[in-house]
Amino acid sequence: MGPSAGWPAPVAGGPGTAGASPWWSDALADPWRDPAAPTAVVVPGVVAVGSEPEPVTDPDAPGRPTLRQLLLIPVITALLAGTLGGALGYAFAVRGGAAGVVLGGAPAEPPALAQRKPESLAGVAERVLPSVVTVRVSSLGGTSEGSGFVATADGHVITNDHVVAGGSGKASVVFNDGSTAPATIVGQDPESDIAVIKVSRSGLRPVEFGDSDALAVGDPVLAIGSPLSLANTVTAGIVSALDRTMQAGEPGGPIRYYAAIQTDAAVNHGNSGGPLVDGAGRVVGVNSTIKSLVAEGQEAGNIGLAFAIPINQAKRVTQDIIGTGKARRTVIGARADGPTGVAGGGLRLAEVAPSGPADSAGLKVGDVILKINGRPMTEPTDLTALVRKFAPGSVVSVEFRRGSDRQNTSVTLAADAK
Repeated sequence: MGPSAGWPAPVAGGPGTAGASPWWSDALADPWRDPAAPTAVVVPGVVAVGSEPEPVTDPDAPGRPTLRQLLLIPVITALLAGTLGGALGYAFAVRGGAAGVVLGGAPAEPPALAQRKPESLAGVAERVLPSVVTVRVSSLGGTSEGSGFVATADGHVITNDHVVAGGSGKASVVFNDGSTAPATIVGQDPESDIAVIKVSRSGLRPVEFGDSDALAVGDPVLAIGSPLSLANTVTAGIVSALDRTMQAGEPGGPIRYYAAIQTDAAVNHGNSGGPLVDGAGRVVGVNSTIKSLVAEGQEAGNIGLAFAIPINQAKRVTQDIIGTGKARRTVIGARADGPTGVAGGGLRLAEVAPSGPADSAGLKVGDVILKINGRPMTEPTDLTALVRKFAPGSVVSVEFRRGSDRQNTSVTLAADAK
């Protein structure tokens, strides 16, 4: 059978020609072929003579990058880096509770008050705090707690008499770093409300003492102590008044007189015995008492009326206690029975001790004391408190009235022979 139409005739050397396989046949045109038989039909392609095959490029083979590709690489890298940085920043922000929100402005140079210079209140507090202690004294009624401050490097501590009164003679102190040390009571003076205890520790840092007579109303001050057992508490205020005469004491106990420094620095129970310091960090007073608007039996609290014993008086009493075990009491040798109730005020003398300081200065019973060192006298406590502010041997000027005459004299104060 000849070749079927639509299929190419055998070429020379191919099937159907001399030398071709005898098994070749035109299978597609075979009338006896089973159409359902799985016969593979191979149709040979025609190859053009003299032509080269079309070159084929392997898509997986490495090639030279184009300019566009070179530009895309850093762009994609930057995008990936930004995405990664943003994701990490968000993760840290969420962990820190900020949820990705940026709070506040750009950092700026802190103001001068925030730099805590040595002369700032913060600098003063940092310098004084290591010298302030909490004082604890055991008694039959429990434990009394107050404040105190180191007066000498070998361990003498100044506090209030009413902090240690009624104690067993033993005490302990807690320093600002939390360490503790045992202490013993060296001596106490109930009338001035000053006591001295000795700590069993050396190498302590004593406070720097100031001059309470140099204070002026309006000077800034800090009160440091342990109010309500809150150790290392610092409050700030000003000197509200000077020579504010105080008469204090528990019923049945000794009466305490002193010409106090009044301040509006917050002072509460537990501040007793702690230092009142000036703007240079020098101790100018011993915090001692407060006034409060409470009913009898209620706990008193700060209302901005606190009173401190002048440090010049406290130092003198402390030196007496350390040197002799007791303090001298300054007297004028006269007693006033109360205000005159007449214009001009003053205190009428009801008694003058023979050969005492007042008698030696020429004062007599019936004389009206108007001023001492320029300080007006209006209450009997004024005479007692102001006189005890001075050391024995001090000379004070006294303005008085005898009849209708105003006169002046100088009185050399003395120590009571107690």
